[in-house]
Amino acid sequence: MKHFNTLLFAFFILIFQNTLSAQDLRGKVVDTQNSPVVEALIHNPVGSKHSHSNARGEFVLSGLSVGDTVIVSFLGFQTLEYELASKDFNDGIEFTLEEAFFELDQISVSNSMKAINKITSIDLQTDPVNSSQEVLRRVPGLFIGQHAGGGKAEQIFLRGFDIDHGTDIGITVDGMPVNMVSHAHGQGYADLHFLIPETIENIDFGKGPYYTNQGNFNTAGYVDFKTKDKVDQSSIGMEFGQFGTFRTSSIFNLLGNSKKQNAYVASEYILTEGPFDSPQNFNRLNLMAKYTSEFDNSDRLSILISRFQSKWDASGQIPQRLVDNGTISRFGAVDDTEGGNTSRTNFSVQHTKFINNSSFIKTNAFFSHYDFELFSNFTFFLEDPENGDQIRQAEDRRIYGINSTMYQETNVGNAQLELSYGVGLRYDDVNDVGLFRTANRKTTLETLADGEVDESNIFGFVNAEFDFGDWMINAGVRFDAFNFDYTDRLQTLYTSLSESAFAVSPKLSVIYNPTNNLQLYFKSGVGFHSNDTRVVVAQGGEEILPAAYGVDLGTVWKPAPRLWINAAVWYLFLEQEFVYVGDAAIVEPSGKTARQGVDFGLRYQLTNYLFFNADVNYTHARAIDEDEGADRIPLAPELTSMGGLAFRHPSGFSAGIQYRYIRDRPANEDNSIIAEGYFITDLTASYTFKKVTIGFAIENLFDQDWNEAQFATESRLSNEAEPVEELHFTPGVPFFFKGNLTYRF
Repeated sequence: MKHFNTLLFAFFILIFQNTLSAQDLRGKVVDTQNSPVVEALIHNPVGSKHSHSNARGEFVLSGLSVGDTVIVSFLGFQTLEYELASKDFNDGIEFTLEEAFFELDQISVSNSMKAINKITSIDLQTDPVNSSQEVLRRVPGLFIGQHAGGGKAEQIFLRGFDIDHGTDIGITVDGMPVNMVSHAHGQGYADLHFLIPETIENIDFGKGPYYTNQGNFNTAGYVDFKTKDKVDQSSIGMEFGQFGTFRTSSIFNLLGNSKKQNAYVASEYILTEGPFDSPQNFNRLNLMAKYTSEFDNSDRLSILISRFQSKWDASGQIPQRLVDNGTISRFGAVDDTEGGNTSRTNFSVQHTKFINNSSFIKTNAFFSHYDFELFSNFTFFLEDPENGDQIRQAEDRRIYGINSTMYQETNVGNAQLELSYGVGLRYDDVNDVGLFRTANRKTTLETLADGEVDESNIFGFVNAEFDFGDWMINAGVRFDAFNFDYTDRLQTLYTSLSESAFAVSPKLSVIYNPTNNLQLYFKSGVGFHSNDTRVVVAQGGEEILPAAYGVDLGTVWKPAPRLWINAAVWYLFLEQEFVYVGDAAIVEPSGKTARQGVDFGLRYQLTNYLFFNADVNYTHARAIDEDEGADRIPLAPELTSMGGLAFRHPSGFSAGIQYRYIRDRPANEDNSIIAEGYFITDLTASYTFKKVTIGFAIENLFDQDWNEAQFATESRLSNEAEPVEELHFTPGVPFFFKGNLTYRF
């Protein structure tokens, strides 16, 4: 008994000593330019203790003792291992990470609500973006289609949605909204062509309506592009290709290697005639400047100014019957006077203010001036057998906005709590928004709609993220208030109609990390997409903010150091579906819908230099209120997949082959008209020696005939007595070779 008491006493003494020796380690993670590395993972390989660096690069890791090993890792940097000494606890520590050639085993599936977002970081590292068309394709499961000469915003497909140009996906750049509410062409219209691909630093995305900081249009998901705060080198690039294609781009570092201030200007200019029988005469100019300053207390200020302008001609969507009978080729036209022009000027200011070591405020203010004019002819001579059915849509818009979010970290019992509170305002002042019947893009035959839209959105949200170690719980709620005002100029007397609406959107997610390489998650939430102001006031305020209810159950898993797997099953219910109507170029409500599906993704580093990626997405989408057999959702994708191989070698040689696949899908409600699927392969290769990179890109390597945009449309040709409803399409690009040359200095 005496020996037992002695052992028991020694045991308690040991526990007591370990408790006393366990300490908090405070430190900072920076890169070689002394800039903070945000979201770096700091953990002790023994046990489950971990931490992430905040916006200041700072972290606190508890439960450590002298002699323990700490591992610091972040994508694109060498993983650092460090054995702690007593001075580190007294003085704090600063870890400096050095850039490294990409290794997939650098990444851990850590306790983070956004672990799955690392997919885009992996893809950008292994296969950088080469064109503006590829920007949105970097979101796993997202497809795009262009159908107006390259100048119109892309048609977007995600999670069983034909999102048209942005109805069910929220898109932002540095927190500045891209989606246009109550747009002349379609609700949520998101023209991303002002974003220069070479300036992209990171792509943040999320699928489903689960995020309190995301508001209008966040039903199928959201995408936020982060532009670079600094560039290490200046560069000039040129690209020449088939179909009269020329592109030049440049980035100039204005302040050299200054550690506290960074500034650069970037530009892009594109010309192309396209593969069509009638030249597109497409041109686009992008200019951008960004200045970032970090103050002694780590506060940050960033100012962005950009200007975008584009003009083009288009051959439009052609009917299948004309191609089948040989009247026109796949690249022909019925009305080749389609086209348009658009411009956008942006001014954005971002400021981060640190209150103390555990709290800071991020504020973003922005202004955009946007002009839009689009000429289309979907039905040819259906409505007007003499002049044709060409329409003109136009608007002149100004967007004002500001939002501010406060972040606080504290401890509640044995949990780490991160609180965020946000408020904001967006105001759209849209003048001269109208729809006109035109001929030959010159003569206005009839004014169908003409007015002014004033739409405001005031919002606030509260979000709480509890970190219990292996478990994380995220709960939040968002509040949105809208006011819709429309002045109809076609009325004899002054007429201004106004409606208002309010939405409450709760969110709840739970994450379980049994190890650093496995995450299981459950996400749930309510989102919404707003209706067009003109529809809102016409309906007397009914169905203004139809809600979306979503649930995800999924996993992120690294079964091997160089293998990344993500998978999810999900369900989404919409109170009101918005469907694109091609012959009128409008969106209209069409009842309740339900979607359920499976997402699967894989990233595998086969060797030190060879990377494989694949995403497969399946969706079952149906209209709830329609009879069976007539309940298909037109153009809703059912099965899609994207993937490929990328090779990157330290010698400077890089190459990649990528594919994208979409299965046949219904083009109308009863599935009697089919939108044809396709499998397209692209190839890229480049070699860098010293300051020069030379390379090429091939789109549609195997020269497949494919339809990029497709619609079931009723149309009539000039020689037809009766209209015909069938598939109308815009052909996808044939084999398309482009060579490129870049010089860095």
